[in-house]
This record gives sequence, structure tokens and C-alpha cells, in this order.
Amino acid sequence: MLGKSDAIDLRNGRHYKVHGCEFNSYFMTKTLRIGMVGYRFMGKAHSNAWRQAPRFFPLQAAIEMHTLCGRNAAGVEAARSQLGWQHASTDWRSLVESPDIDIIDITTPNDSHAEIAIAAARNGKHVLCEKPLALTAKQARLMLAAAQKAGIVHMICHNYRRIPAIALAKKLIDEGALGQIHHYHARYAQDWSTDPQKPLDWRMQKDICGSGANGDINAHIIDLARYLVGEFNEISGMMQTFITERPLAEAMDKTTHPRSKAGKTGRVTVDDTALLLGRFKNGAVANLEATRFAWAGKTISP
Repeated sequence: MLGKSDAIDLRNGRHYKVHGCEFNSYFMTKTLRIGMVGYRFMGKAHSNAWRQAPRFFPLQAAIEMHTLCGRNAAGVEAARSQLGWQHASTDWRSLVESPDIDIIDITTPNDSHAEIAIAAARNGKHVLCEKPLALTAKQARLMLAAAQKAGIVHMICHNYRRIPAIALAKKLIDEGALGQIHHYHARYAQDWSTDPQKPLDWRMQKDICGSGANGDINAHIIDLARYLVGEFNEISGMMQTFITERPLAEAMDKTTHPRSKAGKTGRVTVDDTALLLGRFKNGAVANLEATRFAWAGKTISP
């Protein structure tokens, strides 16, 4: 909230100051035009964030949801209309090369992150990319090198850093209010893979996603560990796949839980759960568990 000392007496009432920075929507001359690749689950979440950000935060630039891109023409056009984008495209290459775009937001399956991000950076676009960043560490290093060479702003979507409780914890730790940190214990549990009849999808295929629970959700609590406590000095871990065969999906491009072909199954090539023990450089220890196989009330039949 703004204090009385932050107010500036202008008749438009939209000029204000936060932490010494002045903002005025009337004098906001810069517009950032967004091009987003991917429109399904995370695409919907990112679209909502782009729409709402100017209503919640004193941005120093206007946001224009310019172009939404996806492989299916009918699907991306329907999503464009529903999610509030101005234009739709099926060609991400033309999107990253367009002079009308300032920022590329990548919400596609993991196997396409590197190619899109590197091309966007080479075309001078700022890049926002979903996690996990890449399929391999080598890919991730190439992405970083391209971004640094281009001098762009780049960010991976570790959004949990922005949760108010996490921000407060970070502040307390940095101020020394909690004293020396000795333990970091985190668990991220989901239940969506517990049903053995759930069809095989791209999040269960290593060549597309790179890893299962480890890259999907363990990445979040690893990031929070580094953010709150510090860098790791040593780690050990293990992963387990509980359901190794799943029904094949009739259509991999359906939005949710497609029906499966009777009798036909495919091999699951990623982990259902990942466990990590670690030691930080400052001497604190870590205990992390990430699972997509945590039974909950909604997954248990009466």
C-alpha cells in the first residue's frame, strides 16, 4: 500500500511513488508487446498473469498481449479469443523474428524450449521460459550463452519465489531474524499420476519432457532451497517409477485426459517420484521429496 508521503498531488490521481520510483499511467510511453508460444495449461496461466499484472503492480511499461502461437490453427484461434490475445499464429519462427514483438513467453513442452529461446535471443527478444528450462544441462548452457550474448532480459518461471510467505521468509533470513539456518525440508506432492488408467502423455516421455517429477516439481523446491538457503555443496538422490506401462492416448493433442486405445499400452520413461538429500555450502542440510504419486482423497474410490 502507498503511504501518505508517497502521494503526489496531481489531478489525474494516477501519479504515485513506490520506494522512490515514480509511476504515472498517463506518461507511460513504453509498451511491451508479448508473443507467447503455447496455449494449453501453462499458456492459460500465463495469459491470466499478463492480463492481471497491470491491475496489481505499478508497471513501468504498458503490456500488449499481441500474438498467441500454437501448432493447431483452430485450437490457437479459439484460445486467442478466450484468453484475450490480439492475433494468432501457427509459426513460432515468424513470431520470434517479428519486429512487432518485444518479449517471447515460452509455455510449450520441454523439448522445444531451447530452440525457441535461442532463436528469440538471437532476434533480440527478451525471453520468459517455463521450467524445466531444458532437457539437458548442455541445452541450458547454450540458452544462457545466447541470452548473454544478445544482452536481453531473460527469466525462468520459478514463480514460487513470488509467494508472499516465501518473500517474507527470504526477508527474515537475510536480516538474520531466524539465526543460522540448519535444515531445509520441502515436499511437493501431486496426485495426478496415481490412476493406472490415466493415458500416457508427453509428461511421461523422457524424449519430450526430459524427466518426470524431478524436473516438473522438484525443480521448484530445489530453486527455493537455493533462493532461501544458498548453493548446494553435495547431493545424493533417487528416483522411482511406480507405473511403468500406461494406456496409449488416442489423441496426444487433446487438452485433458484423452480416452485410451483398448489393450494398447506404452512405456513410461520418467520418474513418478524424486528424493534428494543434500548439504549446502554454509553447512545446512536438505531433505526434499517431489512426487506425482501422492494419493489424496479425490483419487480414492469410495
